[in-house]
Amino acid sequence: MRKLISTVLTLLLAISLTACVSTASEESASDDGEMRVAMIADYADITDMSFNQTSYEACKKWAADNGKKFTYYRSPGDSTADRVAMVDKAVADGYNVIVAPGYAFAGMVVEESDLYHDVKFIVLDLSAGDLLSDALGDKYDYNPDNWDVKKYYHADNVYCAIYAEEVDGYMAGQYAVKSGHRKIAYLGGMAVPAVKRFGYGFVQGADDAAAELGLTDVEVNYAYGNQFNGDADITAAMDTWYHNGTEVVFACGGSIYTSVAEAAAKVGGKVIGVDVDQKATIDGTYGEGMTVTSAMKGLSATINTLLDAINEDRFDEYGGKIETLGLVSEDPEKNYVQLPLESTQWNENFTEEDYRTLVSEILNGNIQISNDVSADEPPAKNVVVNYQGNLK
Repeated sequence: MRKLISTVLTLLLAISLTACVSTASEESASDDGEMRVAMIADYADITDMSFNQTSYEACKKWAADNGKKFTYYRSPGDSTADRVAMVDKAVADGYNVIVAPGYAFAGMVVEESDLYHDVKFIVLDLSAGDLLSDALGDKYDYNPDNWDVKKYYHADNVYCAIYAEEVDGYMAGQYAVKSGHRKIAYLGGMAVPAVKRFGYGFVQGADDAAAELGLTDVEVNYAYGNQFNGDADITAAMDTWYHNGTEVVFACGGSIYTSVAEAAAKVGGKVIGVDVDQKATIDGTYGEGMTVTSAMKGLSATINTLLDAINEDRFDEYGGKIETLGLVSEDPEKNYVQLPLESTQWNENFTEEDYRTLVSEILNGNIQISNDVSADEPPAKNVVVNYQGNLK
């Protein structure tokens, strides 16, 4: 009798699980046709004063301005399974537009895009290489041109954007050296492609500026925190940099800027922000005048453009695309990568007009900036790079 009961319970459980899987597979958000937007945050939070927070605030504002329902979900852990579970929950809750910021969502896109054809996915900082790396594993040769990426996910309902961070980083490196600094530094979060592009671009900009000015005394400290938040250990490392003469640090990676700013505040050091104009955040907490500029990405502009397209039933103009967003105009404020005109501390050595000229030269192809981050360390000819790898 006990064996019979156990068998019946097993069969009932199997039927129940099958029903749940079927429901999840066939459910594609609410059937009333109303647009509902959900942002999925990865292991970082929406209070990072950087990438996630900007994406969250852009989604929230757009939804409020357009009378649409919005919420966000945070992945409980750093795995594809965690991110997939949050998308499943969002869809089950009736959301049919998913905004996912970060390369870590590659596995989610591969799995979920074919499961929910009626859901639109806007994924930021996700490249063809990220998708192929997840889909192919060890078979991937790290050359996306050798593969048809659309074979590995349902592209029609997915738009992916990456940013030309190397251009943004280059402009920050040019600014740092031309505005008078000779001991500069780069602290990235984790050595992922976007963070490396920022850093390698920064070194390129500093290197070219040193060559142009005939300088031989420019040094660049370069390291990764191996995490996207600051802590006592990273602050101690930044203390060492500043006490040994570093004048300005480009802090790139979530809230890792907190360790840079804490160290800078002790000695009157300077900071370069990232992703958004971080002057108000950093200066407001750590000291007025600390943030000399920020290497910004057009996250809000991207989100607004795509949500408008979905709302106006024009997503077919974007679905299936993986675009690199960078310079599109000689007007710096119209570009997807830029330094802030109002809050940057221009001086006689590097004026706003100098910056505008730099943007024009890059846009017109007179300055070439490499996005190759395959080398273990950022290459340079005219500056000394003190590469320290991961601090932790």
